[in-house]
Amino acid sequence: MATAGGGWEEEQHGCRGSRLQADESFCSWECLVFTLQWPGGFCQSLNNESLCRIPEDVKGWTIHGLWPQTRTSCRCWPLFPSDIQELQDELEDQWPSLLKTRTSFTFWKEEWEKHGSTAACVEGLNSPLRYFQVCLKLRAQMDIQRLLEAASITPSCDQPYQVEDVKKALVPVVGHLAEVQCVKDEQGRQVWFQVKVPLSRSLITGCTSHAEEGRRFSETPGLDSSASPGHPCPPDTPLYFVPIDHQRPYRPCG
Repeated sequence: MATAGGGWEEEQHGCRGSRLQADESFCSWECLVFTLQWPGGFCQSLNNESLCRIPEDVKGWTIHGLWPQTRTSCRCWPLFPSDIQELQDELEDQWPSLLKTRTSFTFWKEEWEKHGSTAACVEGLNSPLRYFQVCLKLRAQMDIQRLLEAASITPSCDQPYQVEDVKKALVPVVGHLAEVQCVKDEQGRQVWFQVKVPLSRSLITGCTSHAEEGRRFSETPGLDSSASPGHPCPPDTPLYFVPIDHQRPYRPCG
């Protein structure tokens, strides 16, 4: 049960928010990564085309997660529907599950227990409600769809785009260190999949600790063998920004 200070009952869950704050193994990270995914590209990342679903009301970029960049994970603070009940409608719109085998709440639960609970040593993220509120606020601030449209970068089955042009269009809201990720489709084309935005603990774009050490920003470094198949889009290869097709999510281009 969450307390007013953002902790939780030690008797029920075995640890407190203050313990997270004091535990260096959970709190030594410097950067977080906020990741947005393009549903049309996400479906191309799946080996089984029957798994993908795009809810009818999803028309644009959705949240994938907010991940502290650390090789440790708390996984010690469960999520319950009542924790985020007041945000459910907004989360369904901005952070839906795109897998038929996973409900949206299951998706949120996985992200909180794997990443949010580890981020909880930062005061502004120290409860499920605050973590998801921050993610929604970041999504609203990072209106990359508006920037892309202003740069005439719109979904298309036939029009390729240069990676440098895409990055340039996004700089005003994601900064210079954001990673544009692709996956390969069945035709071997580079298909735009995600944008990973490095943030400091104070949620300012441009955290450089990973960049300076030459590491890639990742979801669960060293923890999850089912990591995303996404990779940085090759700078010398055009990328495709495929449309969203709610009826044929895996094959938007036929």
